[in-house]
Amino acid sequence: MKFERIPFRSDRYDQACQLRHELLRRPLGLDLFAEDLAAESAYRHYGMIEEDRVVACALAVPVTPEKAKIRQMAVAVEYQNQGTGRQLLRNMELDLKQQGVKSLELEARSTAVGFYEKLDYKKEGDEFLAVSIPHVKMVKSLVQE
Repeated sequence: MKFERIPFRSDRYDQACQLRHELLRRPLGLDLFAEDLAAESAYRHYGMIEEDRVVACALAVPVTPEKAKIRQMAVAVEYQNQGTGRQLLRNMELDLKQQGVKSLELEARSTAVGFYEKLDYKKEGDEFLAVSIPHVKMVKSLVQE
């Protein structure tokens, strides 16, 4: 399995969008493809590739030159609980750090908080609703203290 940056509007991007739709939007009765995805041209797209297939993906949205927001992380069901998500996130952190990003934030679904805590993300603030389900803001510094 290999980690890749995914170019916007590429075949891999299309695969990642399909994965995000199936795992993150459809279960909530939402349609990713009904959303305006044009803004994603300014995002960094990442994926884990197995046999020419995107099996995990996530976005990094620039907030400032030194801060990014991780969004829409999805791991194909058959690759969950095998370290694929951890490998994706660790590689993203390294890539973003090399680009000068010093801190990350994300809005974790409440069911995923434990996953992020194991990777040193810290809860910040109270639980809130986003896309109709509970989320928690989480943050992580990429700078060694």
